[in-house]
Amino acid sequence: MDSSKAFLYLVFFLFSLHFFTVFATEFAVGGDKGWAVPKVKDDQVYDQWAGKNRFKIGDTLSFEYKKDSVLVVTKEEYEKCKSSHPIFFSNNGKTIYKLEQPGLYYFISGVSGHCERGLKMIIKVLEPESPPQSANQTSPTSSGTTAAATPTTMAFVVSLFGALLY
Repeated sequence: MDSSKAFLYLVFFLFSLHFFTVFATEFAVGGDKGWAVPKVKDDQVYDQWAGKNRFKIGDTLSFEYKKDSVLVVTKEEYEKCKSSHPIFFSNNGKTIYKLEQPGLYYFISGVSGHCERGLKMIIKVLEPESPPQSANQTSPTSSGTTAAATPTTMAFVVSLFGALLY
């Protein structure tokens, strides 16, 4: 196999890996229950749902609801269950909200009494993955582990490239 063809295969392979790692996910908020007032007053229902998921930049949240609304608010407004100037507001029954930056997002219902009964949620969007570290850098990543997968991935790519050349 000539080297130009091998190079094209390698580029395609690397592009494929990158494509799958940055692919965004749409999350149906609350699963089958959707965005609805909990039957029993419980302000942790949606936080528990959110805690079972990992959100990254580019992901979207899909809120489905009847006779309600979705507001993105500040932490203070979240704690008070009240906002006169939300960051975002929608009440069309099916709201798609794109997570565009890392950090905490605070969601509440805009219908009086619904937030107090548990229709509220905090979402944490993870920081994007950092670039690979050199072999002599051993500082921990945000999850508390060192970047050990990078040399393995590179060894695989190098061996694949070598196999394509022969």
